Amino acid sequence: MEKVRLQKIIADSGVCSRRKAEEMIEHGRVKVNGRPVKLGDKADPSKDLITIDGEPVRFVKKKTLRYIMLNKPRGYVTTMSDELDRRNVTELLNGVNERVYPIGRLDRNSEGLLLFTNDGNFANDIMHPSRHVTKTYRVTVRPGIDDETLVKLSEGVVLDGKKTLPCTVLVLEKEQGRVVLQMTISEGRNRQIRRMCEAVGLEVARLKRTSVGPLRLGMLKPGTWRDLTPDELRAIRTAISKPGSSEKSKK
Repeated sequence: MEKVRLQKIIADSGVCSRRKAEEMIEHGRVKVNGRPVKLGDKADPSKDLITIDGEPVRFVKKKTLRYIMLNKPRGYVTTMSDELDRRNVTELLNGVNERVYPIGRLDRNSEGLLLFTNDGNFANDIMHPSRHVTKTYRVTVRPGIDDETLVKLSEGVVLDGKKTLPCTVLVLEKEQGRVVLQMTISEGRNRQIRRMCEAVGLEVARLKRTSVGPLRLGMLKPGTWRDLTPDELRAIRTAISKPGSSEKSKK
């Protein structure tokens, strides 16, 4: 069998995403036949022993690829395991026999659309910054919002010394002391929506992701999951094959 880059082998084995595999390699957690490796090294998964933290990576030549949409409830963390023994999103994937992992994350107090897969290339394409896959959120904020604040959010705010990309912001509901916004971003910084709102003086009372590119949460009930349909897979693949085109694919 032809040698393949280690991060691809690890991702294809369903252990984690390709990006996470690259981090593991850079931190010296991956070895081939007992020897440390560096990013860019290759191996033959049919002959070489690949380990992560001393544990062998099980390589399966043929596997069933799964593409799953979950409506994450509040109170669950988005990790494969949690040292604090908090409720984990993987507990909600009843009936999924394949080892899948989340694409990106939602923090514990956020809810909504979360994707899972065991296809490393697919996960990497969706998360890669160059793809600019849009994510839309329904955000309830306090106390209120004025035009100046809307403009600041739309134009981008500075987080960690770098300005966020322009954001589409719509006011869905407005009442005394409470506003519901629809915010669409095309990048995925850590806790970005919450931090953007905090940066302009808004408190986020509720945060729900409603779509990723052309994929919409729809009527999927909280805590339940379903496989993506063939049409949805085609739509998201089209979006990630053309950088910056995911917004167009919604129309």
